[in-house]
Amino acid sequence: MTDSARPLTDDDRWSFNGGTHTSIYDVLGAHVDGDATIFRVWAPAAHRVEVVGDFNGWTDGWALSPDQSGIWSGRIPGVGIGDEYKYRIVPADGGPPHDKADPVAFLSEEPPRTASVVWNLDYEWSDGNWMSERGSHNALDAPISIYELHLGSWRYEPGGYRAIAHQLADYAGELGFTHVELLPVMEHPFYGSWGYQCTGYFAPTARYGTPQDLMYLIDHLHQNDIGVILDWVPSHFPKDEHGLAWFDGTHLYEHADPQVGYHPDWDSLIFNYDRYEVRSFLLSSALFWLDKYHADGIRVDAVASMLYRDYSRNEGEWIPNEFGGRENLGAISLLKLVNRAAYARHPDIQMYAEESTAFPMVTHPTDHGGLGFGQKWDMGWMNDTLAYVAKDPVHRSFHHSELSFRMVYAFNENFTLPLSHDEVVHGKGSLLGRQPGDRWQQFAGLRLLYAYQWAQPGKKPLFMGGEFGVPEEWNHETELDWALLQSEEHAGISRWVTDLNALMKATPALHQQDNEPAGFQWVIGDDAANSVFAFIRYGREGSPLLFVANFTPVPRQGYRLGVPQPGNWTEALNGDDLRYGGSGVLNLGLISTDEVPSHGFDNSIEITVPPLTGVFLTLT
Repeated sequence: MTDSARPLTDDDRWSFNGGTHTSIYDVLGAHVDGDATIFRVWAPAAHRVEVVGDFNGWTDGWALSPDQSGIWSGRIPGVGIGDEYKYRIVPADGGPPHDKADPVAFLSEEPPRTASVVWNLDYEWSDGNWMSERGSHNALDAPISIYELHLGSWRYEPGGYRAIAHQLADYAGELGFTHVELLPVMEHPFYGSWGYQCTGYFAPTARYGTPQDLMYLIDHLHQNDIGVILDWVPSHFPKDEHGLAWFDGTHLYEHADPQVGYHPDWDSLIFNYDRYEVRSFLLSSALFWLDKYHADGIRVDAVASMLYRDYSRNEGEWIPNEFGGRENLGAISLLKLVNRAAYARHPDIQMYAEESTAFPMVTHPTDHGGLGFGQKWDMGWMNDTLAYVAKDPVHRSFHHSELSFRMVYAFNENFTLPLSHDEVVHGKGSLLGRQPGDRWQQFAGLRLLYAYQWAQPGKKPLFMGGEFGVPEEWNHETELDWALLQSEEHAGISRWVTDLNALMKATPALHQQDNEPAGFQWVIGDDAANSVFAFIRYGREGSPLLFVANFTPVPRQGYRLGVPQPGNWTEALNGDDLRYGGSGVLNLGLISTDEVPSHGFDNSIEITVPPLTGVFLTLT
């Protein structure tokens, strides 16, 4: 269907001004209308608003007319697809005119140029099969492993979004990932922000092509049964002159008080979540990527910074809310609004919260007092696990609880277990480089880290490069070192991740009850002396799975483990297999249970637990 301008109705004005408009992109911005284009922009405090562009030499502006809702409108003949433009805004206080990009533009010039571009969203989708079934792919009981990547530094491929589509679908599919997560593709002027300093909340970055090119990428991934999650940043925006800051000569989008409206961590501005039109803007932005780009989920960045007024602020540097508390009530209201609307319109997607605190009920329904997200990143698991594995094995026995503690709270929320881009930047090194010991121990330790991640209840995001053990931390200026895959050590990591994904998909016990206490049972959680952990995973159908992890380089021979059922157990995966780069300590053949009580079970088995290895055993 061809996008075309539609009238701005009183209902549009009422819902926009009331903070409930879910699709302002249908009426604001630039919309081609026959041989002309209709422009509409919200600038209630402006004295005058003109449209300037390449079609009038950027000088003789075309004046727009205001209405009572603060929206300026005008129809300019002879302007069409591909024309570049900005709004020239004359502030009411007599200040100098300034040129602003369109906040609701569908496309911008390729940075460092900053003009908006008249465009439409025409595209013929071919992902009908995926869209009709995607609820099963995104469900809380589905096997989900997420390949997180930054498009610009993943693999250089001339041809942008469309060329990347084929490379990415083939690669992620071969490794068995069910979803990809794209670091923000919304337009951003500073490449080094990785997209987290966004100016185009309705425009994909032109660095890799047009809106239709991004649609093609998502469409092609869907045709290959791979879901797409998009990062979205409603927590702050940059101060660039062409962007949202001081838009109509007033603090229109940002909060006027710097103790509420300035973000000290990122030298950026915080949205005024209490302003109804800003709510409509952000609500519509989130839904836009679900509506128009068929995104299967939205990961909301930096949720903790939105929830608390004192986030990264010292005493006296923040203003309490109206009840004297530190919660940002406007942000909380917005997040609930976005999640309700997203699931109402698209019940088969997931909303992910990057939330690093103990804020309660993040993934509980809004009508039960929750924020309404579907999934929450378990930052506690990530911090504890990475701190533990960075320690020399000889010291791990003194920190055993860093790994066992998670199960105290693991089912309070619907958790996703991230090993994300944030953990391989700013001097933290790579996941491989964090592993102590010699080179063999480092690779073994990395395989063990992934085994532990895949065995735990929760969904599994992994940042690009981790899947083959890049030795250096991520550098957004260069592509991944793909030549490393010629090395058997790195190829072994890749094979391990591939087989972990295959086992997760094939084994109901590893995904069906990720968010239910019935899906997990400790076998051994207190063997600090040997740094061994063992637990059972249960599905709602199929056999249970026993996972055993040895976090020391010493093999544990004759190790007895209680099991819930008698019979024959067998190794489904062993990270010490030679094909992954291990030392070849395996438990071959069937392992029959003994009628020997152990760990609270009537039956038990005896195995060798290989060094620095995770072992998955299934009942045959």
